[in-house]
Amino acid sequence: MPPEPAALTLPLDGKAQAIPGPWRTALGLLGLASAALILLAAREWAEMLHQWWNIDTYNHLLLMPPILAWLVLLKADELAQVTPRSFAPGLVLVLAALGLWSMGRALGINLVAQAGAVGMVQGAVVTVLGLRASVLLALPLAMAAFLVPFGDEIIPPLQAITAEIAVTLTHLSGVPARVEGLHIDTPAGLFIVAEACSGVKFLIAMVTLGVLVCFTRFASWRRRAVFLALCVIVPILANGVRAWATIYAAQFIGATRATSFDHIIYGWVFFALITAGLLGAAWRFFEREPETYGWRAADLTSNLALARAETGALGPLGAAFAIIALAVIAALAGLL
Repeated sequence: MPPEPAALTLPLDGKAQAIPGPWRTALGLLGLASAALILLAAREWAEMLHQWWNIDTYNHLLLMPPILAWLVLLKADELAQVTPRSFAPGLVLVLAALGLWSMGRALGINLVAQAGAVGMVQGAVVTVLGLRASVLLALPLAMAAFLVPFGDEIIPPLQAITAEIAVTLTHLSGVPARVEGLHIDTPAGLFIVAEACSGVKFLIAMVTLGVLVCFTRFASWRRRAVFLALCVIVPILANGVRAWATIYAAQFIGATRATSFDHIIYGWVFFALITAGLLGAAWRFFEREPETYGWRAADLTSNLALARAETGALGPLGAAFAIIALAVIAALAGLL
């Protein structure tokens, strides 16, 4: 007979109950392994925290840790039906992420090094908790990738698209304009589609929100694809309209006042209105409640392939020890 599943009770109603031994042990070991990996990549984690806090393009990432915690808590009842088991092949994921982190450092590419730093922790979760627990936590594990600040690479094309939309609408609205690249010369003054006007902050935040909504509120892949596409297209078009509106308003109130007004409205009102409008339009098409997202433990328990994959003798203790050993070896190799 299979062992009785360990009960993991993390209720959302606030009634704290003790986490039984198998889960306490596994989570404690995962914490130790993750701490070793985070300490190894401390520079990358510090850089990411700096970007989240100090660069407004990435301020929304400050919400990611509580969102990930919320997604995990939503699966508490399902996790209660499985026993955490180690998955030795998960060490390959940790090694691959270690290699990515090392390559990023060697080449001086922060994005690659930071992706490796996050990937090491993701791999540790799979290795220590096992396949079934990781499948149940697939969404928060995948969304942890959004902890890595990215988007600078797409700023130039976004600037070009924004300029093209703004110029087209400016001509259609009857305002004469002469265009040279990202410079738009109008009777009210010269406007430049700078990096801050590219809309990258809006786009990245919307894509992050879109992925969260897609997998917690939709069951149909077609609806997910449509909604995620809208989360890409709508911010880009809206940013072009915003740039045009600034140019058009400047013809009447002056460039300085129009630009100042634009920063206030775009920063505090425009993004909220577009987001609310998109979510409101999608609301009637939602197919499920957030707590029902992902796979069910009952389906995974009867999956023979998963059961066979978790028959290794490494154990959570051995898995955590192996990860810590890899972190120590990598640290010593960096000192040599």
